Amino acid sequence: MANVSQIKIPATYMRGGTSKGVFFSLQDLPESAQVPGPSRDALLLRVIGSPDPYGKQTDGMGGATSSTSKTVIVSKTQQADHDVDYLFGQVSIDKPFVDWSGNCGNLTAAVGAFAIKSGLVDAARIPQNGIAVVRIWQANIKKTIIAHIPITEGEVQETGDFELDGVTFPAAEVQVEFVDPADGEGAMFPTGNLVDDLEVPADVVSSGSLKATMINAGIPTIFINAEELGYTGTELQEAINGDDKALAMFETIRAYGAVRMGLIDHIDEAAQRQHTPKVAFVGQPLDYLSSSGKQVASNDIDLLVRALSMGKLHHAMMGTAAVAIGTAAAIPGTLVNLAAGGGEREAVRFGHPSGTLRVGAQACQVNGEWVVNKAIMSRSARVLMEGWVRIPGDSF
Repeated sequence: MANVSQIKIPATYMRGGTSKGVFFSLQDLPESAQVPGPSRDALLLRVIGSPDPYGKQTDGMGGATSSTSKTVIVSKTQQADHDVDYLFGQVSIDKPFVDWSGNCGNLTAAVGAFAIKSGLVDAARIPQNGIAVVRIWQANIKKTIIAHIPITEGEVQETGDFELDGVTFPAAEVQVEFVDPADGEGAMFPTGNLVDDLEVPADVVSSGSLKATMINAGIPTIFINAEELGYTGTELQEAINGDDKALAMFETIRAYGAVRMGLIDHIDEAAQRQHTPKVAFVGQPLDYLSSSGKQVASNDIDLLVRALSMGKLHHAMMGTAAVAIGTAAAIPGTLVNLAAGGGEREAVRFGHPSGTLRVGAQACQVNGEWVVNKAIMSRSARVLMEGWVRIPGDSF
């Protein structure tokens, strides 16, 4: 067998929110991977270490979870009034598949810093001290995101005292605004209803249907009441991820919900659209112990939310799902809003497996349709390593 040399590609390994991913500048990728297609997908799969039948991604940069099997491509934008384009690829762990169907809200917090460090933002827009406003075009869902990046002595400030549940160490706060966060070109509520009876097989629930709020905001998300599934909303990862029957149930709900939302034509197509939609279950506030051992008091939160990503319960909360939560909470009558006590609200603090998170959203009705101008939350981000990734030259 002929020896194939490895090639090296400039890359940065970053944490954004409660996720990690490998970041690339578009112009640094090999020519064949600078455009969408099989070559780009094959390259990113090899970088991350997928597909891995062992589920470990040992031979790549992935961390064998949905939160750490991620890639980002950033480039100068051609969009008016924007600075950079941001393209997100969710890499399957055990399948040869990169899902481009949605955004990663957590890694969004790192895009502005990466863009500044990579020279992709006009230097005149970066203050010596203060906040740099980076205007990001999210290319997957064609939406605007505004990142507020702290700058100290002309450099991105990454350290600070902002604490984010789900992240061990404090860092600098990055405020992220998701402008007009309804995902895609369709209605925020694709079925036309705030709450639907979602038909599912009888082996999911004996009645054959579940109450569901299906929303396109941040990322397409299906919200279910925890109690209808026999849960409280205080569950931690092992309670769900160690239960194969539960995981199969949630995947079935996701597939049927995806059809109802018009994202796929048949439930069999759900396997090729793993990143979207998300499934989450909500409950009214209860005391619980987070995964870090931190006590979360019911009077410190408005509701409980647990969400699944790539077939597993997330250890904290996906940033895009947080946008969906904040948006749905702001609209009276959704399951999220009702779990939070109902009524009008512009912000909500919810409990997740790692602790709590606050997200704000402003909703109103226009011509009978609900719209949200923007959703806002705070995250943090940090460069973990920079240099080059290496992959065999025949990988793509």
